[in-house]
Amino acid sequence: MPRHVRKGDTVIVTKGSSKGVVGEILRVEEDGERVVVKGANIRTKHLKRTQTRPQGTIVKEEGPIHVSNVSPVVDGKPSRVRFVSKPDGSKSRIAARGGKELHQLRGATKKK
Repeated sequence: MPRHVRKGDTVIVTKGSSKGVVGEILRVEEDGERVVVKGANIRTKHLKRTQTRPQGTIVKEEGPIHVSNVSPVVDGKPSRVRFVSKPDGSKSRIAARGGKELHQLRGATKKK
């Protein structure tokens, strides 16, 4: 089943404690059901003391969010996605709001 969002897309979080946060998708988790959005779902992780970190440290990092809780941003508002087949046989993602084509970052490849 095709996903409505991909790595590099700008999305808005629609549910949860980070509702309303707009950010870029940093990565898609292996199972394909969760995404990590820059600046959303921030988690605090305490790291133990080691020889390389004698003081220990506290790290804040983004946690994964289910794909159903994010939507692509078009003109500052969330949009649904349509999949349209082109005459050459390829498919493209079109935003339902405004009909704009959703682009992907260059160099981002689909995992096999």
